[in-house]
Amino acid sequence: MSPRDGAPRFDRSPGPCCASGLPTSRGATTSGEVKAVVLVGGEGTRLRPLTETIPKPLIPLVDRPFLEHVLDHLAAHGVGEALLSSPYLEEVFASFLQARHDGPRVTWITEPTPLGTAGAVANAAREIGEPFLVLNGDILTDLDLTGLVALHREAGAIATIALALVEDARPYGLVTVSEAGRVLEFREKPQQAIPGLVNAGTYVLEPEAVRDVPPEGAVSIEREVFPALIDSGASVHGYVSQDYWKDLGTPESYLRATFDALEGRVKGLSYAAPYVDSTARVSLRCHLGRWVVVGPAARIGDDAEVEDSVLLAGAVIGEGARVRDSIVGPSATIGRGAVLSGAVLAEGAVIPSGTSADGARVAAGKVLGA
Repeated sequence: MSPRDGAPRFDRSPGPCCASGLPTSRGATTSGEVKAVVLVGGEGTRLRPLTETIPKPLIPLVDRPFLEHVLDHLAAHGVGEALLSSPYLEEVFASFLQARHDGPRVTWITEPTPLGTAGAVANAAREIGEPFLVLNGDILTDLDLTGLVALHREAGAIATIALALVEDARPYGLVTVSEAGRVLEFREKPQQAIPGLVNAGTYVLEPEAVRDVPPEGAVSIEREVFPALIDSGASVHGYVSQDYWKDLGTPESYLRATFDALEGRVKGLSYAAPYVDSTARVSLRCHLGRWVVVGPAARIGDDAEVEDSVLLAGAVIGEGARVRDSIVGPSATIGRGAVLSGAVLAEGAVIPSGTSADGARVAAGKVLGA
């Protein structure tokens, strides 16, 4: 039996494709060019309220939208085309894509209703006739994609999964791998903090791996397709990497990834710390900690203090305000003398002057306490 035999079948029929107003697919090719599917369809619920108006992959990481970093990483490894789909805030993605000029070609695949990770991949895979990369659109990594593809081809696998060794596997669940590198089992999240290998959210797939995923309904590639492939006897391999890897799905992990980028821990990214955009207006009498990002047109007043925080475009920090461990959304305002810690403010949110707020979540355009 071929190592790719035994793929589960789901009675797949043709699904929807192509969204008007966005770059559209040109059909399957067999040119040998590496393509990638980038999963950008999640609603980013753990980052709300920031993601009420900004899709998670378009939240800036230091100086540009996170998705731009992903596309740059793909280009560095010779990926010629990236396929994206999302049923969420599609119009915001359209504006981003229309403004792009460099990097891989981007093709948009319509996803009118949420299809889950497997459904989104299968929907895009109909346009690809050869092995392709899949990346979660909320993971910052400098993973060696070239090495991942090479291992996949050498192993003759139907799927190859990038794996990362973590000290605490509780948020992720564990992956068991044989000495030969074959994935044997996906285990539930452990109850105690133990080290182990976890799914790093980047894969190489043969088209037949998702050939029979149904065109409607949400299907998870991690919880349904991969375990089904393993149970069927298909060859699923692991690629264990020590490259940088961070999920940006929570405020804490987003801030940590940002500070890691400032610290130079991510290959290919280099910034001064703190990072202050050239269009920002920052008082010489304010205090900025080392791990701070000040976005375009943001303003910081006299005697304000900002530590371990990200201020997005147009954010305003009033005189004497103190901000720590927070994400301040676009055009959000923190009034004079306010104290903010562990907060997430959506676009246009307001913290009134003199307010003390620990762990606040303020929706777009809302005033805390109003």
